[in-house]
Amino acid sequence: MKKAGEVTTTKTISRRSILKGGAAIVGATAITGFPTVWAQGLKDITLNHTGMSYSTLADIARQASQDLGFKVEMSVVDHPGLLNRLVNDPSSIDIADMEIWQSKVAVPQGVLQGVDIARIKNWGELTPLFTDGVFAGKEVSRQGDSPFEFIYRDSKDATSFATGKTDWANFCPGVYNADTLGIRPDLTGREITSWADLISSDFKGKTAIQNIPTIGIMDAMMAMEAAGEVTYGDKGNPTQDEISQTIARLIELKKAGHFRALWNTFDESVNLMAAGEVVIQSMWSPAVTAVRTQGINCVYQPLKEGYRGWGNGLGMLSHLDGLKLDAAYEYLNWYNSGWVGGFIAKQGYYSANPESAKAALTENERGFFYEGKAATADITSPTGEKTNSIGEVRDGGSYEERFANVAVWNNLMDEAEFLYAKWNEFNAA
Repeated sequence: MKKAGEVTTTKTISRRSILKGGAAIVGATAITGFPTVWAQGLKDITLNHTGMSYSTLADIARQASQDLGFKVEMSVVDHPGLLNRLVNDPSSIDIADMEIWQSKVAVPQGVLQGVDIARIKNWGELTPLFTDGVFAGKEVSRQGDSPFEFIYRDSKDATSFATGKTDWANFCPGVYNADTLGIRPDLTGREITSWADLISSDFKGKTAIQNIPTIGIMDAMMAMEAAGEVTYGDKGNPTQDEISQTIARLIELKKAGHFRALWNTFDESVNLMAAGEVVIQSMWSPAVTAVRTQGINCVYQPLKEGYRGWGNGLGMLSHLDGLKLDAAYEYLNWYNSGWVGGFIAKQGYYSANPESAKAALTENERGFFYEGKAATADITSPTGEKTNSIGEVRDGGSYEERFANVAVWNNLMDEAEFLYAKWNEFNAA
């Protein structure tokens, strides 16, 4: 039997290995009815929400500040930047908008306090993808860092992960998605059905991969396994030999001119696709949306091998107490109450509270983004630009179809330090 606090045996992760891997990486309702004194004090509170650009959005901060009666500020960093702040300057953050794998650095460091689940008013409405590790009645893939394996802890001040449900969480579920490849169907010249197409010679010089080691390696492994070039025991936690094989093949492809680019930023991926410099590449859902707002047909292509899933969680920093801690709980409750879910749906993302998100959308939007139905009117981005026309169906179909088909989750692998060294070789080749 596993003891409380242990990490699952399929992922033997010690505190030392987590910190070692982390070190390599570091290289919509207003509040009413509260006591007057409490409310007056709360208006002077400022919460700093820090995370990556795709979810740390000024629009969310403005709406939260308006609805909650205190100030929420957004601070945007990249993946290494967030870990660096968490490890070296945690007091500069109040709410850490982390990808699940980043909790494997933050929790052992002791920089997060446990979220008291009893204080999260809508916890029972949150997706079981996070809270139970199941979706549509079936266990979700455990390859990579699935949210359920890292969401619970045994006490407020615990610095390890519980193996089952407890009264304390390391983070409150946030946004998540099932990622795939972006394509230009008008330029590919044929149907795209497999991750293997990312490394197909048909697209030599017309493809790109993201230059974020922990995610780029996942796309590469999905492609190479689909092509029958490498077989992985667990794509979520590859061995040094499997990483070496993967990087050697990526270097071979790069030297042969297969990749038009290794992109580092959201904007780079948008520009490459919009200009037609690439026709198939690693891509994020909002980037596909950004290309479509330019009137260019860009598709987030469903592939037969499944999706690469990821999830974010909102962690509360250990320094929060008193009125500021109260404000943090109000913010977490607000975050999954509907407005955010409706807003991010138009980016192609999902809220941890799907029902409140759907209630914040029009019937047309709800059908398009969640139910796999054809649009009955034009679909627009969060900022109002047209992305889809009447009659179109969302790439990948319904919410259920997408998340029933997640093959692997973004992760911080045991061999993270080795991966970063090898990825640097790929960059230098």
